[in-house]
Amino acid sequence: MIILGLDPGTAIVGWGVIDTGPRHTIDAARCVAYNCLLTDKSMSAGQRLVAIAVGTRAVLKEFTPDLVSVEKLFFSKNQTTAMAVSQARGVLLMVIEELGLPIVEYTPNQVKQALTGYGNADKKQIQEMTRLLLKLPGIPKPDDAADALAIAMTAAQSIRLQS
Repeated sequence: MIILGLDPGTAIVGWGVIDTGPRHTIDAARCVAYNCLLTDKSMSAGQRLVAIAVGTRAVLKEFTPDLVSVEKLFFSKNQTTAMAVSQARGVLLMVIEELGLPIVEYTPNQVKQALTGYGNADKKQIQEMTRLLLKLPGIPKPDDAADALAIAMTAAQSIRLQS
């Protein structure tokens, strides 16, 4: 099963693609690719959202995932940032729905719990578990791409637990 993980943002949308193999399990998962969609801060908010939609369509077309896993927002102290990120997240969900792909959504705490067994794990612990589980030589960079791989791995873990 090919799973695309998305870490929403306005300036940066992290994405990561994993293949869970024929057993569809987290322990058989391998990293296919990861990167980020970037938008220029000189663009208007609307232009940034269009760029996110175009970039997301390109990633979906290239990797044709069976499932897309998107991080849910958590309440932030900075409401302006939360609003902008929620707009970007809405664009991601819209593009995925347009293509008729199944979507699962996970909170940051669910990602932490799935990968480390501890809902209050820090970012470095998540990145290291992602590296270990995917047998990567180093922690994926930038952080947004590493987060996206962790979100994809959470979906793989959830599928394993449901089986």
